[in-house]
Amino acid sequence: MDAILSEKQRVVRRSVRRFCERELGPIAGEIDREARFPWEVVEKMGKLGYFGIQVPGDLGGAGLDTLSYAIIIEEISRVCAGLGLCVTVHNSVAVYPILAFGTEEQKRRWVPPLARGEKIGAFCLTEPNAGSDATGIESTAIRGGDHYVVNANKVFVTNGGVADICLFFVQTNPGADRKEISVIVAERGTPGFLVGDLEDLCGMRSNPVSSIRLYDCRIPLRNLLGKESQGLRIGLTTLDTGRMGIAAQSVGIAQGAFDEALRYAGQRRQFGVPIERHQAVQFMIADMGTLVEAARLMTYRAARFKDLERPFSRESAMAKLFASEASSRVTDMAVQIHGGYGYSKAYPVERYFRDARVTRIYEGTSEVHRMVIARGLL
Repeated sequence: MDAILSEKQRVVRRSVRRFCERELGPIAGEIDREARFPWEVVEKMGKLGYFGIQVPGDLGGAGLDTLSYAIIIEEISRVCAGLGLCVTVHNSVAVYPILAFGTEEQKRRWVPPLARGEKIGAFCLTEPNAGSDATGIESTAIRGGDHYVVNANKVFVTNGGVADICLFFVQTNPGADRKEISVIVAERGTPGFLVGDLEDLCGMRSNPVSSIRLYDCRIPLRNLLGKESQGLRIGLTTLDTGRMGIAAQSVGIAQGAFDEALRYAGQRRQFGVPIERHQAVQFMIADMGTLVEAARLMTYRAARFKDLERPFSRESAMAKLFASEASSRVTDMAVQIHGGYGYSKAYPVERYFRDARVTRIYEGTSEVHRMVIARGLL
């Protein structure tokens, strides 16, 4: 696989892998069990540019290409998917839309601290009655003088428990066309900005997922991202990049589980030989390796399309669909190879198995992605 990468991209992979194995590897199981966000490692990641991967240098970022972004998310997720989720959501659906749609003043105000990891970003779209149907949101922002009065109830917010700068999707003209959605940037500490309890999730437990509510929250007009009623366009454009990040995360989870399965199959003995000698196990290993490589190639293809400034919505959806489904299959086979031990928390494959499952749900379900792909093909 490295043969298709530039020398700089190969260096990025080696550097991130070393960091993650050294800093995240020893604590990945612990922070999953404790559902703890590891600030001590996040601060180091910020200094290395992981929170501003594609942010231009003059705004404090690393200025890397999309393929390098995918590699970084993959390598973090190979060791700790919860931190991979934090980094991809922060970069792809919090920082990216500000860079793409923000004014120069907004970029200078918000992007540098985000790029340095001093502040964490979040994308607040999902509500109790709106998820896949983005036009069904009920949150409102009513203009009043030099501000909006925002009332919103967002749920399952990735990074929600630690987020400082949050993109809220709201109705700025309630009662009009449901597609007249806008994006308001709300900052933690604003009166009426309330963070709910952390969700007790099956997987991705080191990511602080929570609800965020705004009660009569006065947000300055200058915090409007883009124009009023441009929110749907901002959201769909942003999610194309976000899906690519989740595809890369899925590849990383699958690779991590595959690595563990290979290691175990070489050590575990049954019927007098290592189980890797048994054809049933070899067939699973062959399928796992093929799925991982195919998912990686599809993800890198989508990233390359973006770097070439070619339309990549369909490619991103395909990569996310295939990689997330492949990740679930690979982690399931990794558990099977481990047998009873695979169902025990003594081995990391059960964590990979739990983490993989949600990749078929967030940033668009597999069913929604099939709809997106079909529209592109038809």
